[in-house]
Amino acid sequence: MKKKINISKYISYLFLIAICVIWAIPVLFGITTSFRSQTEVVSTGFRLLPVDWDFNNYVTILENTSTAPILRWLMNSLFIAISHTALVIVIISITGYGYTRMNFKGRDALFFTLLGISFFPAVVNLIPSYKIIETLGWVNTAWAMIIPGLAGMGNIFLVRQFMKGIPHDLDESARVDGAGDFRIYFSVILPLVKPVLVVCGLFSFIGSWNDFLWPVIVYTDVEKMPITAGLLLLQDIYGNYRLIGQLMGSAMLAIIPTLILFIFAQKYFMQSINLNSGIKG
Repeated sequence: MKKKINISKYISYLFLIAICVIWAIPVLFGITTSFRSQTEVVSTGFRLLPVDWDFNNYVTILENTSTAPILRWLMNSLFIAISHTALVIVIISITGYGYTRMNFKGRDALFFTLLGISFFPAVVNLIPSYKIIETLGWVNTAWAMIIPGLAGMGNIFLVRQFMKGIPHDLDESARVDGAGDFRIYFSVILPLVKPVLVVCGLFSFIGSWNDFLWPVIVYTDVEKMPITAGLLLLQDIYGNYRLIGQLMGSAMLAIIPTLILFIFAQKYFMQSINLNSGIKG
């Protein structure tokens, strides 16, 4: 029995290692390609490590502040993603509290109706969403990226499930002490749902940062673009992918913030897996 367990464990490890290798090789190839000269890119074919490490791609990227202001695009994306994430956390935590702690007529019916509507593909809403943004005068502004999607039902569902596992005895004890709904929300519930809020915030940040189609639609001003729309513009500027090293260098700069964020927030993933709340008995 012990040998069978060990064999299955080794097979699982080998499978996970194989998946990691399959995922890591394209990323490593992209990183090393950003350090290749254009001549080496078109002449050597697939080679994991460059023959000569060339840092001119990054120098050119950072020095270009007119037609392709990479640093400006990164700052725009940071502002948009941070603002969007902060508002998402506020909205989904309050909404989750309402769906689990407040009793009102049609509460569950409203929740499941909105959850069902959220299953429709997002692309269906592109034209109506753009018309709304255009009517509000938000085209080429950060509001066009910050406001849409704040009340995502996927995040609200996770928070709701997490809050449902928190004993109602805590609410009743707080009410006995004279606390109202807002006091219970801030002082009792909010500290307990921190793990799932961090995970939802991480997903929201990554989703906002990596969003490609929507910013391409709502931005035409080069200075105000986020990094994803800027990368598409880079392809047009450099013409038919001629400067592949610079394109890859720009893409590598674009993934740094999300990589750093994931490294520091990954511990909350395991804490949020337990949807019965993080209370230790």
